[in-house]
Amino acid sequence: MPDIFPEFPDEEDLYEHHRFEVDRGQGLLRVDKYLMHKLQNATRSRIQSAIESSSVRVNGQAVKSSYRVKPLDLITVALAHPPRETTEVVPENIPLNVVFEDDELMVVNKPAGLVVHPAHGHWSGTLVNGLVFHLQNLPTHRNGAIRPGLVHRIDKDTSGLLVVAKTEFSMAHLARQFFDHSIERTYLALVWGELDPPAGTITGHVGRSTRDRRVMDVYPHGDLGKHAVTHYQTLKSLRYVSLVRCNLETGRTHQIRVHLKHKGHPLFNDPDYGGDRILKGTVFSRYRQFVENCFALCPRQALHAKSLGFVHPRTDQWMQFDSDLPADMAAVIEKWEGYVNHD
Repeated sequence: MPDIFPEFPDEEDLYEHHRFEVDRGQGLLRVDKYLMHKLQNATRSRIQSAIESSSVRVNGQAVKSSYRVKPLDLITVALAHPPRETTEVVPENIPLNVVFEDDELMVVNKPAGLVVHPAHGHWSGTLVNGLVFHLQNLPTHRNGAIRPGLVHRIDKDTSGLLVVAKTEFSMAHLARQFFDHSIERTYLALVWGELDPPAGTITGHVGRSTRDRRVMDVYPHGDLGKHAVTHYQTLKSLRYVSLVRCNLETGRTHQIRVHLKHKGHPLFNDPDYGGDRILKGTVFSRYRQFVENCFALCPRQALHAKSLGFVHPRTDQWMQFDSDLPADMAAVIEKWEGYVNHD
């Protein structure tokens, strides 16, 4: 069956992963020339960028272009996907909250409600449309590419930090960091109930639901889906809801949302995973009205990508960025604090 929801790929699907074992009879050959023969549709510049960013490794070690492959060498490659042929991205003057920018990359604080990239049902008004307007010559932006500069994603109704590559080199370098899971990402989530234990790790394969392909599901035994790991810690317990910090070890679609639902604590007001109804508390009309008021204050799943850390592709310095909790989530938390303290 064709995938009719291309807007929901895993982050790791943004990259190509290759593994080659050099034949026993292979003569000495530069690794860049070897990969030119092995990788279809890969340009020389794309391969060079991957090598320079340590995204090409031989026997586990980064190498230079001049390295000559030897029989039985094990070569691994992580590359950002080449452009897709699709509807051309139209530049749009969409305001961007730029937290940091230099010649190699930019970090954007995305508001809730903004789709990251064009896809089925969202061909305009996306972050990518805004990036194409504000920036020129983004990597992978050729022949109608739909993901210029993007090396990861956050959901439409999730707010927070996103890094965008401005060069092929940074695209490859950041892709390797995501592939190695060395990127630091911290999310804040308001969830229903109080987690037990208050801190821990959720492990369970995540894949498309067999009942509804618009959402994801957890397959604890690994028979379906892909390996996914979420670390969590409760920051504030408010009896009916809790503020939880989540750190991603993997980047599966809807990972935090589906993992917390699997644990019995859906995100507050998450319509796709059952959090948009009362899951904790009484059925009295006063309480029901209070919850409805909270839903109105934060009309989306209460999830924010608060911090982001990575190694700068050119300087090799660790870059760490943090963002404030958005006003809608902060207002709901304050409202719950008032309710609990006066209940």
